[in-house]
Amino acid sequence: MAVQVQGSVLGNTNILLCLSKAPSPPFPTLFPLRLHKAKRCCFVAAHSTSSTKATPLSSNHRESGRPLANFPPDIWGDRFLTLSFDISELNRCSRQVEELKETVKDILMASTTDPLHNVLLINSLCRLGVSYHFETEIEQQLTNCFDKLSKIIRNSAHNLHAIAIMFQVFRSHGYNMSSDIFNKFKDENGEFKVSDTKELISLYEASHFRINGELVLDKACAFTTSQLKSMVSRTSPHYAQYIENALYCPYQRGVPRLEARQYICFFEKDEDGDEARNDTLLKFAKYDFNRIQMMHQQELSNLCSEWKEENIESRLPYARSRIVECFFSAIAVYFEPCYARACNIYAKLLSTLVLTDDTYDAYGTYEELQYFTDAIQRFDIGVIEELPTNYLKLVYETILNIHNEAEDKMRKEGRSYAISYTINEFKKLAEAYFVERRWVHRSYVPTFDEYMDTAMTSSAGLVSVCQALVGMGEADETAYQWLINTDNKLHKALNKIGRLYDDLSTNEAEEKRGLVCGTSCYMKQYGVTRQEAVEAYREMIEIAWKDMNEGCLKPMPVSNKIAVRALNIARLVLVLYKKDDGLTRPELSLKDAIAKVLIHPIPL
Repeated sequence: MAVQVQGSVLGNTNILLCLSKAPSPPFPTLFPLRLHKAKRCCFVAAHSTSSTKATPLSSNHRESGRPLANFPPDIWGDRFLTLSFDISELNRCSRQVEELKETVKDILMASTTDPLHNVLLINSLCRLGVSYHFETEIEQQLTNCFDKLSKIIRNSAHNLHAIAIMFQVFRSHGYNMSSDIFNKFKDENGEFKVSDTKELISLYEASHFRINGELVLDKACAFTTSQLKSMVSRTSPHYAQYIENALYCPYQRGVPRLEARQYICFFEKDEDGDEARNDTLLKFAKYDFNRIQMMHQQELSNLCSEWKEENIESRLPYARSRIVECFFSAIAVYFEPCYARACNIYAKLLSTLVLTDDTYDAYGTYEELQYFTDAIQRFDIGVIEELPTNYLKLVYETILNIHNEAEDKMRKEGRSYAISYTINEFKKLAEAYFVERRWVHRSYVPTFDEYMDTAMTSSAGLVSVCQALVGMGEADETAYQWLINTDNKLHKALNKIGRLYDDLSTNEAEEKRGLVCGTSCYMKQYGVTRQEAVEAYREMIEIAWKDMNEGCLKPMPVSNKIAVRALNIARLVLVLYKKDDGLTRPELSLKDAIAKVLIHPIPL
């Protein structure tokens, strides 16, 4: 079939391609919902890992240029679809939460008479995952405490644990407390003076809020990491578990729901806790966690039902079926009940990234993708007949349907701009995907600098934040303008974190499939070994986290509620890639995280 494309956005004009429609089953219209797994969509999924072998291709497939991959199947089956709900238990937990909330609020307000105790209590509320109930009160109290910070520090001058906790609390809420205070806890040789395990842990956690140039915290991080590793085997089981969790993923870099689940268990057994600890807080946190978990289970069950009705796995069999993992990704960005609608919208928009990524990486031919990329730039259902295959028409229609569904909702609220900004970033993402596919098609290995120019966009970090803000009423047009600003450290840091973690997790397998790999590009440009490239990547990741931390500090033209979505996506990336490619092989690490958040309640 001859297809003429005039004035393609890809820079090719009057392209005449002779394409044969690949034999495929009919693809009926798909309703606006889908999700799968893929490489370049870094916060959602990476490409195949060392555990994922490339599918042997037939000669016809090789001739067609399809980069087929054998993605592992969904591991959940109908588990969430058939989940039974105890409505009476949900109602009981909700009643307990409402009753305890008033008691905890009274405790919080009473703590203001002692600023140090106040900050320690706020820390406990944050770590237990219940601070969202008291956002207004906490913000007012922290503002008051920050104004009196020098006095509080004088009264706690010799308490490293308290100072480190204060530092964490203020930094996590955007207050730029100076790190110079930690120099007071060094001896004459410049070494840190730490008296017990609590001080060591709190200093370690505080060090992960550092920004570029804070050398004292760089040293604190190196010191505490070494000390904590050496003491895991010789401390109590209670503290050993906390230390192992913290070394694996510091609090500042952890997904909020996972961190809350782990800290509740630690808090319950901590006999040497802060003054702020009490059983009322513990009970409140347990009931609230279980209440939210049941709400999420209901939402996920509905999503799985829609997913199964559409029979997506058989209609687009090349793509990954990861509806549960993607819902987990959404609640990693916002778990609070007030954002239930935003979470639903985000999960569906997120699915378009994963499906698009799989189309570029795991099925589309180079010729087909030229037309597909051009169609994405036009983003108009009227061009669907110009696509050369039925499967591309289905993918394209699905993408448009999902965005149109979200736009209809936003238009009623006067927030259509949210979808407009999101679509613009989606178009840039598709262009970046195509550039990377063109490298493969031409057997071209770019320099690392050239690779990163494109790969920062194909990490999909920025478009993901745009999607996450769509359902958030707080995200006005100013928030979007701030987000996409090229000088915005936050989105640049997110893109870099996503890209670098992705590469470390997936490059070895990608190289075997003939894909362009970032670490290989780095080795080529700088003439280093693979291990040296990996070490350089890790250093770049640490710098990016410092930029992320700095991007969340006041003053900002937007509220902390907006900035924290980008931070949460970066946190999600770490969970997905820490051990392996979590969405390609969720059973390796992600399965356990999902079970903690979405399956197993906390014993009351």
